[in-house]
Amino acid sequence: MNMSKKRILIVGGVAGGATCAARARRLCEQCEILIFDRGPYVSFANCGLPYYVGDVITMEENLLVATPKLFKDRFNIEVYTETEVTRIDRYQKEIEVRDLKTGKIRREPYDALVLAVGAQPIRPPIPGIDLPGIFALRTIPDSRKIRKAVENASQAVIVGGGFVGLEMAENLVRRGLSVTIVEMTNQVVPLLDPEMATFVAAHLQTNGVNLRLNSRVEGFYPRSPGGLSVHTASGDKIDTDLVILSVGVRPETSLAKEAGLVLGEHGGIRVDDQMRTSDPNIWAVGDVVEVRDVITGNWQLVPLAGPAHRQGRIAAAAILGHTNADIHFRGVQGTAVCGVFGLTVAMTGASEKALKRAGIKNYQKIYLHPGSHVGYYPGAKPIHIKLLFSEDDGRILGVQAVGESGVARRVDVISMAIQMGGTVYDLEEAELCYAPQFGAAKDPVNLAGMIAANHLRGDLPLADWEELNKADVQLIDVRSVAEYERSHIAGAKNIPIDELRGRLGELSKDREVWLVCGVGQRAYYATRVLLQNGFRVKNLSGGMQTYATFRNILPFFH
Repeated sequence: MNMSKKRILIVGGVAGGATCAARARRLCEQCEILIFDRGPYVSFANCGLPYYVGDVITMEENLLVATPKLFKDRFNIEVYTETEVTRIDRYQKEIEVRDLKTGKIRREPYDALVLAVGAQPIRPPIPGIDLPGIFALRTIPDSRKIRKAVENASQAVIVGGGFVGLEMAENLVRRGLSVTIVEMTNQVVPLLDPEMATFVAAHLQTNGVNLRLNSRVEGFYPRSPGGLSVHTASGDKIDTDLVILSVGVRPETSLAKEAGLVLGEHGGIRVDDQMRTSDPNIWAVGDVVEVRDVITGNWQLVPLAGPAHRQGRIAAAAILGHTNADIHFRGVQGTAVCGVFGLTVAMTGASEKALKRAGIKNYQKIYLHPGSHVGYYPGAKPIHIKLLFSEDDGRILGVQAVGESGVARRVDVISMAIQMGGTVYDLEEAELCYAPQFGAAKDPVNLAGMIAANHLRGDLPLADWEELNKADVQLIDVRSVAEYERSHIAGAKNIPIDELRGRLGELSKDREVWLVCGVGQRAYYATRVLLQNGFRVKNLSGGMQTYATFRNILPFFH
């Protein structure tokens, strides 16, 4: 087949499909490229839909990334919207296409076929799931329906506390609604580790959002004179005017399954590192595929726009023979960010939960709570950071961060360090922008690296917060007397850091000493003093700021 004459058919637009089409045209001016999409829009910003509901984005046309006319005029690509691909004939290398406006069916031959059909919102099979007033947000028409419902509503229930659920909560509150989030797990943002999610939960409640955690919806029922009643397994009945389902998505694999393409264990299409399926003439990109986690090596579903765009580019290059060593999909780190009521939640790499699921044991974690910039410059806000790294070589495994300022920048830096195979020693030495309004000479990224590197060098042995109730240790709080009297961990003895050298005789060398302070710095100073005086010492990372999160999720905190 002459590469310059290929006929490339792409099923689905939005991120992966549209990017693949445009990249294919840039690589091949003579190829015939067609996109088929069963919706009315081929390329739109679905990440912006919650903000359209919330009137932050006021013009619907601002959500349109590219129109069929733009694809035709600029790229000479034919786009067929409201056109459903109903069947793939792999042996004839044809697809069956139905025009949803006329009902007419035709067949289209291909040399290369790309499946970018995305995913569908999960609608749990529970009573009342199809009642009026229950919505899922995935497309522009979905957002129109929700906007209309909001006009006559005062209450909303969001089922699911993930990123989209949080964004919808903020935007519905902005529209004047009372919002309740019902989440079946014990935390919001299930991708986070539980202790980090407590910062988010507290912020939601501060902004008036009602949280029902450990709460599984069992059914939806109409109520008189109107609206819905949400029933949970614990017996709660929550009255509401509308419900938003935000319990995740599943790959739209019906076409692939009927065509006999290999699917993975999570139900997505299995592809190689050039996005080729089990059929050498068919590629797949975006939310419909399974991808490798670069940290654990496990297959997973990661419905994110960034990876979908990269996959579209790679598929186009592979189709057109640009297959050198540089054109391979490396996998996904799960780098993600969410803003809710002025709080930023960001992560990259593996969570501690993911490491445990993957059977990875030889890792360590640290917590720190630095300011977004130097304290002497007005407006500094704390950033709560959890860093995970390998005990063997210091390789960075993941990070989670929550705060009001400067969060995404720090996670982006660490994301690139992970991509480059970086270690905590690299973070320690990272040379980053510094001016008082932007950061500090020791940036939070540097501090994370220094703390982790100090541990690996043996200068800062770390205690595990989750073991505190089991350990027979001397728990020493090195904060000031006033700080200690305001709040402290039960059983902790107060020896302020400035008095420590003169009070060493109050400590026994026969039992391990665990140290705690406000955020970790004074406890580190105390650790160095005690280690050099012959004591066995460990540091409770992140100090009382971290204690504040753990006491809500672990049984030994009262």
